Amino acid sequence: MKIKKLLFIAMLSFLFLTTYSQEDKKLYDAKINAEEVLEQAIKKAKAEDKHVFIQIGGNWCSWCIKMHDFYNTNLTVDSLLTTDYVPIVVNYSSENKNLDLMQRFEYPQRFGFPVLIILNSKGELLHTQNSLYLEEGNGYSEKSFIYFLKAWNKVALTPEQYK
Repeated sequence: MKIKKLLFIAMLSFLFLTTYSQEDKKLYDAKINAEEVLEQAIKKAKAEDKHVFIQIGGNWCSWCIKMHDFYNTNLTVDSLLTTDYVPIVVNYSSENKNLDLMQRFEYPQRFGFPVLIILNSKGELLHTQNSLYLEEGNGYSEKSFIYFLKAWNKVALTPEQYK
């Protein structure tokens, strides 16, 4: 009887902690003006000679949180991301779908969430990435993420290096 009671308490504790930790992470803010954040990122990218990296998703999306945690805890991926890009997150939720941005970037939500967008320093769309191709098992592939980041940075898109 005591074992059943302990198991029950352990399961309740786990559910509480899991729910609490997901609610505690507010990566996406539906109240933020995504257009303003994007324009600031474009200005910064231009000043620093970088591209803009946009992650679109919502706090409701476990894979969105998982991706953000992945590239913020993987030192290699984080280094590539912050060296070559100006990263931002854009909310997509029932509270705010940021439909003007979705239209501007050719409806990236068609790929599901999270979805990644790469812009040049002029704010022009270079690439939309379905994150499914970056997954591995129950998370994200370091190798695939590194390949993706290197394939879309400014150096990769400099024609002179291919001559």
